[in-house]
Amino acid sequence: MKKTPLALLFTLGALSVPSFAADTSSLDLVQPISDYKIYVTEEVDKLVTETKAFTDAVKKGDLATAKKLYPTTRVHYEAIEPIAELFSDLDASIDSREDDHEKGVKADDFTGFHRIEYGLWADSKNIKAYGTFADGLQADVERLQKQIAELTFPPEKVVGGAAALMEEVAATKVSGEEDRYSHTDLYDFQGNVDGAKKIVDLFKPQIEKKDKAFQAKVDKNFKTVDDILAKYKTKDGGFETYDKVSEADRKRLTGPVNTLAEDLSTLRGKLGLN
Repeated sequence: MKKTPLALLFTLGALSVPSFAADTSSLDLVQPISDYKIYVTEEVDKLVTETKAFTDAVKKGDLATAKKLYPTTRVHYEAIEPIAELFSDLDASIDSREDDHEKGVKADDFTGFHRIEYGLWADSKNIKAYGTFADGLQADVERLQKQIAELTFPPEKVVGGAAALMEEVAATKVSGEEDRYSHTDLYDFQGNVDGAKKIVDLFKPQIEKKDKAFQAKVDKNFKTVDDILAKYKTKDGGFETYDKVSEADRKRLTGPVNTLAEDLSTLRGKLGLN
């Protein structure tokens, strides 16, 4: 098996050196992983910039602006969620839900987007008291930006993360439990779908070498999900609140998302990354 020189891999700063299947050249993985790191870096740069505007609005007590910026800022984080396992500590402080904490919204370690979401929609009279959480969120996304610059992206974690994210969307997010106060779940779904699809698209040449029919099936299911989400887009490019999504469409979302999760769970094996 021909291997890429280690110097090249470490120069890219994006690829670890796992054991690949005999028919998979590590050279084939350098470009998609390098391109994916560029994508993640760009999304995190946008996240840092837009979080600053969002948290400034929170600290000023500007509810209208903060509510407007909440979903459009978060979407950049949701797009990189396939690799959240690589920065699990920051993921917990940036994106945990109240259910992850024994004391719920009163837990000292419940921070990040969803802590502020609660303040904006359920405790808005005290919103200026959330300034500490706003500062903490900004500090966390800036730390994430620094980590991403130095982070190694193992191909098996990247590809496996796309499947795990679709599983999470089907198992918990379709119910509407994530953005339970703002009902901005459709922004999250779009970010998650875009993030998972980016990975599949970058590995498309390698996938098609193995199984063209599989790639066509995955593309079709991504389109089905995108078509359902498109029904709820607003004229300004945003989305309706999730409480306006019919039960029938929630069920229609679950089917193709489940299928995507099942199909993507086999992708590591197809690429020899198990």
